[in-house]
Amino acid sequence: MTAATGTTAAPAVDAAEAELLTRVLGALLREDVVGLRTRSTPVDLPDGAWLRLPTADGDDALLLPVIEDGFQHTHTARLPLLVRESDGTPLPTCDTVLAALRTLADPLDRDGFDAFAEECRQTLVTMRLHEATADEIAEGLTDLYGADLADWTGLRGGLAYETLAARLDHPVYPTARGRAGLDEEQLRHYAPEFHPTFALQWLAVPKEALTVTGDLPDGWPTPSGLGLADLDHTHVTLPVHPLTVGAPLDAALREARLADRAVLADRAYLPVVPTLSMRTVAPAAAPSLHLKLPLATATLGLRNKRSIKPGTLVDGAAGQRLLAAVTDREPRFRGRVLHADETVYAHAGHELLAVLCRRYPTDLDDCAVVPMAALLAQAPGGRLALDHLADRYHGGDPTALLDAVLTLLFDWQTTLFGYGIALESHQQNVSLVFGPGPGDLRLLLKDNDGPRVNLARLSAKLGAHPARWGFDDARTFTTDDRAVADLFTTITVHLCAGAYAFGLARHGRAPLPELLRLVGDRLTEAVDRLGGDAAAVLRERVLNAPELPVKAMVTAGTLLSKERSGAADINKHYTTGPNYLLGQGSPV
Repeated sequence: MTAATGTTAAPAVDAAEAELLTRVLGALLREDVVGLRTRSTPVDLPDGAWLRLPTADGDDALLLPVIEDGFQHTHTARLPLLVRESDGTPLPTCDTVLAALRTLADPLDRDGFDAFAEECRQTLVTMRLHEATADEIAEGLTDLYGADLADWTGLRGGLAYETLAARLDHPVYPTARGRAGLDEEQLRHYAPEFHPTFALQWLAVPKEALTVTGDLPDGWPTPSGLGLADLDHTHVTLPVHPLTVGAPLDAALREARLADRAVLADRAYLPVVPTLSMRTVAPAAAPSLHLKLPLATATLGLRNKRSIKPGTLVDGAAGQRLLAAVTDREPRFRGRVLHADETVYAHAGHELLAVLCRRYPTDLDDCAVVPMAALLAQAPGGRLALDHLADRYHGGDPTALLDAVLTLLFDWQTTLFGYGIALESHQQNVSLVFGPGPGDLRLLLKDNDGPRVNLARLSAKLGAHPARWGFDDARTFTTDDRAVADLFTTITVHLCAGAYAFGLARHGRAPLPELLRLVGDRLTEAVDRLGGDAAAVLRERVLNAPELPVKAMVTAGTLLSKERSGAADINKHYTTGPNYLLGQGSPV
């Protein structure tokens, strides 16, 4: 391409590379990596809009083709490439683009660009594997669960929806389908997008070294049941994911000073199926129990490890107690907002030696239990999962389904905001329970660690000292609304509402202005119902704000160290983007 002609002649790359690079460029622009937002200037060329980013010496520039977006940023990448202005050389791959941008980064940050390039390579392998196995997996799910998604019911059927969701990209993070350090064989054997069944390994841990909270589930294996009969009186068994066995487990045992006292059983036990989170698995014969197990890998950024710090187990149970207290005071949510029980867990003081025993309600067999992350996923036959659910429960109208979801979701989350609470309840942590009858809808929540709580609001409502709740993470409590409103916006508004408005419009289900108006109207109604000072805060910071906070996940998760990014929490590090709700909802 030349600036004079505005024509593009990029070398051919496969569809996966082009798709990934477009998403990567969009994320890097949104997060202003190396000044793509703030140092670039717009250029209009015959084929459309471009941004011109000068190189470090100022003698050349990189050109990025862009198009108006509006969801997380005003613009996003229009084509999968950068172009060197001086000679028209196209850079059409993640490797070439990141190598060029790396030269513009601070030398202290260049290792992060190398790491992100590797993350992109791993994601490309996974994307190509997904494409190659799409028909195989669709046929397998149909054989197991039926051709009609209406038959995918209960928590067992929910595992099939988890598989669909695992094959869908994250709304914000461009390399979400990649998992650090795992090869194709490991993905096929253990990743949720392949719907495998495998048996867990078990570690016998000395009783005095294991902290157990609550009663472990019925049928929990004894050491003798796993061939370690001489340890029944001194040890308790702890499940271990097969991917953790080997060097990661050996290192963990040394660090926990258990290398000479804990014993790994030779016998595997308990066939399980992975859920969308991969480290959480469901026993094939008892899917109402999920076991969350640490993994020595990372997703959504190389610093976003899939281990389990003991404090997060404490915080999940504390979050559950806090939500139960709110529900006790808000009876309209009883039976409409369901919570998995996360009060039973065990750990040996190390992030790779832990288990959460999550219990789900057992009366959902006649309902469809669908993680929100699966709604826009492609079901067997090619239609969206949401289309099938709309046919069964909302008269074939996908907009009516979204309307019902937003009505309940916003009512619940704004009510929590009135107590000073915002949850990390993103698409993976919220399931929709449809049925058994048409129009019946409930929310099912899990993973209650990681909230932000305005202590002043909570104390005014519940009159309790923060120590009552027992959170381990000191970052949980704040003294104002900012962190709470930011989390509410980036999770509930962006990921659980806006993403579906833009997604359904992209799939042609309804015009974008109509869908954004729906989001704005339902949020406005919920804020009006809330009333008082809390409602005023949401009007100021969300409904009427000129810009909204947006997650800067690539920056905090991989590109920059915490010291360089300043991120106290890599999942709560933000930039800003346009407020797509302005002018869409009811006047406020």
